[in-house]
Amino acid sequence: MTSQTPPRRHLPLRGRAFKALALAPEMPLAEWLADLDAALKRSPTLFDGRAVILDVAALKPGKDDLQALLTDLGLRRIRILGVEGAEPAAMPSDRPPLLVGGRPVGTVEIPEVPAEPETPPSTSLMIEGSVRSGQSVVHPTGDVTVMGSVSSGAEILAGGSIHVYGALRGRAIAGAARNPRARILCRKFEPELLGIDRFVRTAEEIGTSLRGRPAQIWLDGGAIKMASLD
Repeated sequence: MTSQTPPRRHLPLRGRAFKALALAPEMPLAEWLADLDAALKRSPTLFDGRAVILDVAALKPGKDDLQALLTDLGLRRIRILGVEGAEPAAMPSDRPPLLVGGRPVGTVEIPEVPAEPETPPSTSLMIEGSVRSGQSVVHPTGDVTVMGSVSSGAEILAGGSIHVYGALRGRAIAGAARNPRARILCRKFEPELLGIDRFVRTAEEIGTSLRGRPAQIWLDGGAIKMASLD
């Protein structure tokens, strides 16, 4: 009695074409971000449910510049599907893919809406459990405290400090609302990426001397500092 291996099925691959919005930052970048904030204030749901491409051809950013820009957009809850106009060497390894061959199809008008009274922002956010892989927590108005762990592939963006009472294995960016006094503190130090204000360090740059230990991270004179809490 012999057994036959069933024939292998072909994997179907089909093309798709989707419409996407393209954001094209211009210099000076601070003024462009201010214009973006004004547009979002007029139309808070402008980017909700939309695919967004980031066109940085006018900026020619380095890796750290592009990382900082993606962080700024993440704080505004703008999720980038892909990046166009960047040099391959400038692309962060864990960020959206580099795209080529995009074609403009027109502009999107931002509707005017009546101004509403502003609600006082919350100053802190507490997460009772852990932040799982693939989850992104964005809290631009203050501190974020995680009672559990931050898994590999997870991300936290905080305008203030970040406190992790378990293991920090994902990405943590504190002080993202231009707060250089913010800190990152964790019970078990195993991050993929760290950032404070506009300064970031990848896992390759962090080293292993603090791995598995309680640690704190802060900014000193434009440089990220790290130390054990033992």
